[in-house]
Amino acid sequence: MRLHFYDYFIRVGAALLLVLGLAAPALAQDNDLLGQLEKQATAQPTREAVHATFKSTRLINGHTIETPGQGTMVFLISHRFGTLNSGAYNFFGLDQATIRLGLEYALTDHLEIGVGRSSVGKALDGFVKYRAITQTTGPRAMPVSLTLFSSAALTTLKYNDNIDHTLPRRLVYSYQALIARKFNENLSLQVMPTLVHRNLVMEAKDANDVYALGIGGRQKITKRTSINLEYYYLMRDNKPTGVRNAVAAGLDIETGGHVFQLHVTNSQGMIEQHFVSETRGNFFDGDIYFGFNVNRNFTVRPKKGFRN
Repeated sequence: MRLHFYDYFIRVGAALLLVLGLAAPALAQDNDLLGQLEKQATAQPTREAVHATFKSTRLINGHTIETPGQGTMVFLISHRFGTLNSGAYNFFGLDQATIRLGLEYALTDHLEIGVGRSSVGKALDGFVKYRAITQTTGPRAMPVSLTLFSSAALTTLKYNDNIDHTLPRRLVYSYQALIARKFNENLSLQVMPTLVHRNLVMEAKDANDVYALGIGGRQKITKRTSINLEYYYLMRDNKPTGVRNAVAAGLDIETGGHVFQLHVTNSQGMIEQHFVSETRGNFFDGDIYFGFNVNRNFTVRPKKGFRN
């Protein structure tokens, strides 16, 4: 009986060890699976900002939502030749040229200031841009970016008429809300509700305030080139006499430290006062100005913690 009892005990013990041995790997696999599921449940998708909606602070004539990184200075050369329909005598516009030289500086990643001088109207201008909203992806994504823009321009031409051209009457103010969305790596679109206030108008029937709605976009065609379009529609109730909607098409070429922009437009001027409220050329009749913008960025003040 005693041997039989020991034999039974040994068999039961062996069976228990076998069951435990088979259960251990299964239990370990279950623990690994539960750990992976728990890890996936706790890892929430992150909210990320959308960058490089446009490659420059300018679309063609007007501004984009972009502001340079903090401490970055932008030197901008804008150039327009004469109209293509001016004929061979003027070398189809190449004998005539206007220019604007500008400097822009980013006080923060969201706040930019700038100044410029144009040969058109011998105008001095200054502006402020503030990027209020940035497009994001992920949870509670923001679908668009919003940048607020304000500028003032002063015409310094000498006049020989009997009209009062004192300093306050020479000033023109412009205000814009720049709203853009980057749909994918290739396509970005922007709308630009615009108000231009002129302290002095030359026609008594013209309003001091000019309202326009700008639309534009960028379609990338290669890694470093894109096609840009821009159009400003003037609201009829406040449209100045003889002024047309500004139309522009261009090609952006990114070359290392700067962006080279080639374009054609019916606007000779390169600030909001000129291309929104003073464009008189008919694009489809050949009143087309060929021009370019050259943007060169310089890091004036590196961010804290940055090391070369």
